[in-house]
Amino acid sequence: MKLTLHVWRQKNVQDKGEMKVYEVDNINQHMSFLEMLDVLNEHLIIQGEDAIAFDHDCREGICGACSLVINGKPHGPLAETTTCQIHMRHFKDGDHVFIEPFRARAFPIVKDLVVDRSALDRIIQSGGFTSAHTGGAPEASAILVPKDDAETAMDAAACIGCGACVAACKNASAMLFTGAKISHFAYLPQGQVERKRRASNMVSAMDKEGFGNCTNYYECEAVCPKGIKKRFIAKMNAEFIRARLT
Repeated sequence: MKLTLHVWRQKNVQDKGEMKVYEVDNINQHMSFLEMLDVLNEHLIIQGEDAIAFDHDCREGICGACSLVINGKPHGPLAETTTCQIHMRHFKDGDHVFIEPFRARAFPIVKDLVVDRSALDRIIQSGGFTSAHTGGAPEASAILVPKDDAETAMDAAACIGCGACVAACKNASAMLFTGAKISHFAYLPQGQVERKRRASNMVSAMDKEGFGNCTNYYECEAVCPKGIKKRFIAKMNAEFIRARLT
């Protein structure tokens, strides 16, 4: 398989950056997308050129570090799939593939395809935790949680914080991410003590980082690799209003 790659190259946050074109031959259809980039980087290094910088870690669809925009879609063409889980069989011989970093004011580009997503970490630090001392692992039945609440909390906790929702939103909103993190605790007994303070602090931190507001187009839900639902945005809004009014 032969592909023409259009890759965003940028030395640092001050550099203007530009798209560069690379021809890649002998791509095996069973390679993952990141393995294909590894092959390209090997050729670039042999030719004495600077390798393309991109984020990765687990390469198993768990961590979300592989944050690339492929042909205009965060994480690529497949639903509920991270970049590292995409294989080259989903492309055709001779395809032109456009590869860019996540675009958002709150995600400054570090180099090439790598962006600084620490803004999401700071939102978590503002309230995405419980301060209760848990000690050892409690018995499973020690704290009774209704089945529906437990399952909803687990659905929210599935968010891996990759930032695809931000990259897909025309306002670069982080409301799906923040909503999932707030909702995770709002449905559990352990999260009730700090419930109001958590919602207020995390929404304030989100605004401070420069993320935009929800557009109600739901691109965030469409590109989320873990299928986080837009209902958690509504839950976050309800929690925030409750915190401010009571």
